[in-house]
Amino acid sequence: MGKYEGDPEWDDVVPIPQDDGEGALAQIAYTDEYAEAMGYLRAVMAAKEYSQRVLDLTEHIISMNAAHYTVWLYRASTIFALNADISQELNWINEVALDNQKNYQIWHHRQLLLDHLYPGISSDSAALQDLTESEIEFMTQMFDEDAKNYHVWSYRQYFVRKLNLFNDAELKSIETLLRTDIRNNSAWSHRFYVVFSDPKHSTSGSRATEHDPRIPDEIIDREIEFSKAATFEAPQNQSPWNYLRGVLRKGGRKLSSQECFANEFVKIPEDGEEDIRSSHALDFLADVWAEEGKTEKADEALRLLGDKYDRIRKNYWDWRRGMLKEDEVTKAVEKVELGQ
Repeated sequence: MGKYEGDPEWDDVVPIPQDDGEGALAQIAYTDEYAEAMGYLRAVMAAKEYSQRVLDLTEHIISMNAAHYTVWLYRASTIFALNADISQELNWINEVALDNQKNYQIWHHRQLLLDHLYPGISSDSAALQDLTESEIEFMTQMFDEDAKNYHVWSYRQYFVRKLNLFNDAELKSIETLLRTDIRNNSAWSHRFYVVFSDPKHSTSGSRATEHDPRIPDEIIDREIEFSKAATFEAPQNQSPWNYLRGVLRKGGRKLSSQECFANEFVKIPEDGEEDIRSSHALDFLADVWAEEGKTEKADEALRLLGDKYDRIRKNYWDWRRGMLKEDEVTKAVEKVELGQ
C-alpha cells in the first residue's frame, strides 16, 4: 500500500495514473512512490484544488524530482491561492536550491514569488531592505558553492532590475567576487549589466554592443581604468579585455585610444624575438592596426596568433587574415571608383 493510498486524508481523491498512450515505445520506468504521488497530483490539478495538503504533496514530489516544471507551477498557484507565507516558502527554497545547484525551475519559482509579493515596489521602500539583504546573502552562499552558476546570475540580474539595485553596493559586491576570482566571466558580465543598464544614465533598449551617448564620460573612464587594472593582474585573462572592448564601444571611443596600453603587453621588434605577455593584447592590437589602416602590422599580429600564441584556433586567425585582405581590396576598389 502506497503512502497516499493508506492515508485517510486522501480518501476522497481518486488518483489519475500516467497515460503514455497505447504501445508507447519509450515508457518511463517511474518508481512506485513517484508514480503514486504524481497520480494524486493529477487528480488535485484536475479538480483545481489549492490546499495545504497539495503543498505537502508537491514538496514530496519535488524531493524526488526537483526538475518537474509542472509541479513547481502548480505549487506557486497554490501558494498564491492560499495567500501563504512567501518568506517561509523562500526559506524552504533555499534548502532545495543548495541541494540542486543546477536547477532552473527553483529560480523561476523564486522569481514568481517575488513578482507576486512585490508587483511594483522599488528599492526605495523600507519594507524591501530585509528581503534585499537576505537574497543577496543567499546568492553569495550559492556563489560560494559555484561562482559561475548561470541560473543564479540570471536571477541576480532579474533581482537588480526588479528592485532597482543599480547602485554602489551592488558594484562593491561584484568587486568582492572578482577579487576572489578575477577570471569569473559571469561576474564581469553582471558588472557590465549593472553599469550600462542603470536607467539613471543609460538609454532604454540600448544593446550591449552599441554606443550609448547618455553614459557619462566619467563612468566610461572609471570602467576603462577598472578593466585595465584587472588586466595587469592577469594579462592572459580574456574577460577584462572583452570588458574593455565593450566599455569603449559603449562610450563611442575607438580601440586605438588604448593602443599604448595594449602595447605594454606586446613587443614586436623589427629584428629579434617578439615578447608577447598576452595573446588577447595581440588580438586587440590586430584590431587597432586594422582600424588605423596598418594592414601589414595587423596581418603579422594575426599570423603570430595562429602560428605561435593561439595555435588551437589557427583556422580562425587565418580566416581573420583573409578578411583583412578582402577589406584591403574593397577599399582599393572604392578609391578607384571615387577617382582618388
